[in-house]
Amino acid sequence: MTSWKRDFASGLVVLGPILVTLYIIYWLYGFIAGVTPGVIFEAESLEWLITGTGEQSQQAREHLAQFLRVVVILTVFVILTFSIGYLMRTTVGGLVERMVDDIANRVPGLRVVYNASKMAAETAFGEQDSLQTPVKLETWNGLRMTAFKTGKTADDGREVLFLPTSPNITTGFVIEVESERITELDEDVEEALTRVLSAGFGDAERNKRGMDAGVPIDVIDDRAAKEQDDD
Repeated sequence: MTSWKRDFASGLVVLGPILVTLYIIYWLYGFIAGVTPGVIFEAESLEWLITGTGEQSQQAREHLAQFLRVVVILTVFVILTFSIGYLMRTTVGGLVERMVDDIANRVPGLRVVYNASKMAAETAFGEQDSLQTPVKLETWNGLRMTAFKTGKTADDGREVLFLPTSPNITTGFVIEVESERITELDEDVEEALTRVLSAGFGDAERNKRGMDAGVPIDVIDDRAAKEQDDD
């Protein structure tokens, strides 16, 4: 690989995730601003801050009011999320959750969407302690896959494992396997999840190496290798 290709690839590795993150933030901002009603914060109330009656002044007030609406919505959402999370730790929260689950499971169409969304949220945002020891499972002769113990066993004593898909760990398979077919790994849940999420390319040690981490690119000069062979 030539020098300019190597530099471009290294820059793309760093710049690509940043651009994707900024685009997602921009999209979320536009979505929230689009669904936020104007009555939350009217542009006319900012005349004391941005004076003038021209079109430019009106647009500036409208943009500022739109930004403040998004801030208000996000603030209310964060406060509401923390409040509900605190409520879920109490007895009342458990009763409310069971009541909501019961109501959702009584509606045929809503039941599937609700349970799938809840499972995906618990898998993506739940504590890592809910995932037990990562293991290797030989599914076919010579082929091994990464799975996680759930801490549960079937009626016949088999281990219940969660076999996630890559790179989306919110989907996968719940399988029952005999204990002798499972090989426990000498790594923690974070390292195994990093490998699955990155489709096998990730390296959990990158966080420990700091700025020295990166994608290794081996550069071989064909001319130098040929001259060495001739010697």
